[in-house]
Amino acid sequence: MIYGYAAKASLWPGERLMLHISCGSSRFRVVVYRWVGRLERIMAGPWLAGERAGVRSAADDWEWPPYSVQLPPDCPSGVYLAHLQERDAPDPHLAMTDAAVLFVVRGEARVSLLYKIPLASYNAYNHAGGACYYDKPPRSLDPPGARLSFHRPGLGIGGPTFGAPDFYDRSSPRQSFAQWDARFIGWLLQQGYAPDFCTDLDIHDDPALLRRYGLMLSVGHDEYWSTPMRDGVEDFVAAGGNAAFFSATLCWWRVHLVDQGSAMVCHQGGPDGARDHWWPSNGAQRPEDALSGASYRHGGGWWDGQRESEGYAAQDPEHWIFEGTGLGCGQRFGAGTSPPLVGYECDGAPLASFDSTSGIAALAPTAAACGTPDSYRLLAACPLSTRWQERPHREAHVAAANIHAATMGIFTRGGTVFQAGTTDWAQVLAGSADQHVETITRNVIDGLMRQRRACH
Repeated sequence: MIYGYAAKASLWPGERLMLHISCGSSRFRVVVYRWVGRLERIMAGPWLAGERAGVRSAADDWEWPPYSVQLPPDCPSGVYLAHLQERDAPDPHLAMTDAAVLFVVRGEARVSLLYKIPLASYNAYNHAGGACYYDKPPRSLDPPGARLSFHRPGLGIGGPTFGAPDFYDRSSPRQSFAQWDARFIGWLLQQGYAPDFCTDLDIHDDPALLRRYGLMLSVGHDEYWSTPMRDGVEDFVAAGGNAAFFSATLCWWRVHLVDQGSAMVCHQGGPDGARDHWWPSNGAQRPEDALSGASYRHGGGWWDGQRESEGYAAQDPEHWIFEGTGLGCGQRFGAGTSPPLVGYECDGAPLASFDSTSGIAALAPTAAACGTPDSYRLLAACPLSTRWQERPHREAHVAAANIHAATMGIFTRGGTVFQAGTTDWAQVLAGSADQHVETITRNVIDGLMRQRRACH
């Protein structure tokens, strides 16, 4: 068996990729692929002598033997896979739990569109070393919480991932690159979009990088954010930049990067509660609604198995987001897809009511007190039944309404922010299972890129 990790998972064209590798064979080589909806081979290195190294705690830098790979100077921006190839190894694939390392090649901002890869969220579910934030989390005293290292195998691919397999695609592990990001990126490139790529750690280190772009995309399960990441995105929007969140459980936990960014800490519980929830008074006191317009505490719910969903009911069909869909007020989309569009986790704005006959919803009068931006427009809604596996705690003044619903919405605060309110948008989009979803996605991306260009 062979495993590895990158010293730094984001590079510029022509830089050296530094890998740290433990190999049970005498020889291996590094073969680099770019993800373009399939794995496109870029280069292969020489055969190298392998060395076996020990497994460490999930909290620690594993300090494995280093090997470097010189990237070509003309590498296009994208998401790449370093296949750690032993002799007679099969071809690589995105569900690999060994022999693979994910990394990003940055771009020079010659395009308006930026795609953000959520490495912190990948790391939270990475079970290399026998632990993650959801199973035996290693404790940290300063800062207090649980600590996970980025310097271990499995950051998006190439290691064990914690969590139940996806009922609708057991070949694609959740909380990995394969599940959401790979699908959305494949669709983007197939449609002719050519985004630049970065990671959330790049934004943590240099929030100003966002200002070179018109639209930032976040997809899937972008759950863990540091304060500089969030500040950077909110400042970008305030300055006229646009963001589209085709994701859910968005910005649910705050993380603190430590040891020069090689590890992260999150306080998720204790006698005084979870200090690193964004919204509550004993946490960061910055409701995530202010970032995206919605929150997991109002949408809430996760459903691991085969789930029920009536789909989204359109609320504002005259909005440009719905142009070309033909949807009317209260009409549904995303109900008959596999997986259903809503789930497996979802975010929402607080609702006062939802009429199941007409499909019409109304925002709660307390929405602004929960952090919902004043300019938020409710585009679509889907109430969650009590059969969902979690309906999380929220503020006392909205708890009595007892309406947990996924919502899709948009607001303007300098720039414009769109939120889809569901993790599995990418699966439905990539599977061409609902033309409404594809049309809305294209409208969002094209519309927000046009808006930004018009401002310059």
